[in-house]
Amino acid sequence: MTVAPCPADATATELLARHTADDAFYFASPTGGLLASQAGAVLDVGGELTDIAGAVDTALAAHPADRVVVGAVGFDPATRVRLSVPEQVWRSGPLPTGLAIPAQRPGGGMRARRELPSCARYAAGVQAAVAEMAAGGLSKVVLARALEITTAAPVDTALLLRRLAARDPGGYLFAVDTGGGSTLVGSSPELLVSRRGAEVVANPLAGSTPRSADPVEDARRARALLTSEKDQREHAVVVAAVRGALGRLGVDLRPPAAPTLVSTTAMWHLGTTVRGRVADPSVSALRLAAALHPTPAVCGTPPERAREVIAAHESADRGFFAGLTGWQDAAGDGEWAVTLRCAQVRGDQVLLYAGAGVVPGSQPEAELAETEAKLGTVLNGLGL
Repeated sequence: MTVAPCPADATATELLARHTADDAFYFASPTGGLLASQAGAVLDVGGELTDIAGAVDTALAAHPADRVVVGAVGFDPATRVRLSVPEQVWRSGPLPTGLAIPAQRPGGGMRARRELPSCARYAAGVQAAVAEMAAGGLSKVVLARALEITTAAPVDTALLLRRLAARDPGGYLFAVDTGGGSTLVGSSPELLVSRRGAEVVANPLAGSTPRSADPVEDARRARALLTSEKDQREHAVVVAAVRGALGRLGVDLRPPAAPTLVSTTAMWHLGTTVRGRVADPSVSALRLAAALHPTPAVCGTPPERAREVIAAHESADRGFFAGLTGWQDAAGDGEWAVTLRCAQVRGDQVLLYAGAGVVPGSQPEAELAETEAKLGTVLNGLGL
């Protein structure tokens, strides 16, 4: 395998420009970028994520030491996995800020649009979940919407990726060939977990509000989110879950006392960067991810009941949405982002996803507005 270190910002920009719709995998994060032109050996795995992590370790052990596994795992790992060991990988440093947004729209205009579920049904689902919380047995659930778009022409996913990168270069940018002529494309704000040597980092996000084009109103919304008792409670549940899951794997954690604001072009989020060290070198990045997934930030609490509510109220299979996307090397180092602000693209068919955390006190109109703002990330990338 050829690995070309490219630490300069200009090289990171060139790597993004080099990516085409035919490439198997592209991933960029605040620590660097990775491009694989061909999928190589696609792993035939599925089931529990812990079993998939073991299969990845075994696959890497059977290849030269410089190989990596790249790809995506769905919300339900038993039904959606696309992981491979590419023959050739190029690396770069992180993308710079100030990238120009390409003027061309990746799929031209929009020919059709369908909501899954309808706005009215989504609002009713939020209302039903809040009522169940009042009765006990459910503390939080993340309810998602999907938007099915038909574009005027087949979508150029590489162009879509460059438009997303220009809007949020500091996020987790990805394009994954998921087979059958379909590509998963997105720009996530959330790191599930990374491991480099003994150092482990997680950055759970929970508690969100749409941004405003008015700077004064935007600042007011950010302050309101930071002081919101409801959002602070929601965030604390997720951080506690992350601490507990990683702690059971022997990770010595040092979380800060309070969350901070994390911004994208579309949203404000509450985020906590949790850092620690893993004592056992056999606990790989994907094994750490398996302990965390799904966090309450994409599923709910308790997770078993939350999954039942999700199945009852969502109209589209989540597929790779709310799963994880990233890479891992033979040493166990790697980086896995939560698959958010994304779309599954096949020709002129685009399926976008967005979710919102429903907790006691949630208002259907507010959760609907939050999902609409999150869907705007990919819609703006499409120029729609």
